[in-house]
Amino acid sequence: MGLLDLFGLGDKSESIKDFINRGAIIIDVRTTGEFREGHIKNSKNIVLDTISSKINEIKELKKPIIVCCRSGMRSAQAAAILKNNGVEVLNGGGWESLQSKL
Repeated sequence: MGLLDLFGLGDKSESIKDFINRGAIIIDVRTTGEFREGHIKNSKNIVLDTISSKINEIKELKKPIIVCCRSGMRSAQAAAILKNNGVEVLNGGGWESLQSKL
């Protein structure tokens, strides 16, 4: 396990494929403006600052979650929040990098 893996930023292509095969929902935690400038098709935009207030809504999806942002730092924070609230979640890192793995 490398240093990047500790922060959820290492190579996770197999995990991403597994999550997608199980119907994962992709949540982009960037600002609304950043999301409008480009995002993964069919991803949902839930801004990091509001993710804690959306826990029940996310749990109601009854799907694994992949979070992404611009670089992977905000999505790491979102993943930690979701995981601490019992959501099966994977930090997908930067949205453009994640898109290339789909």
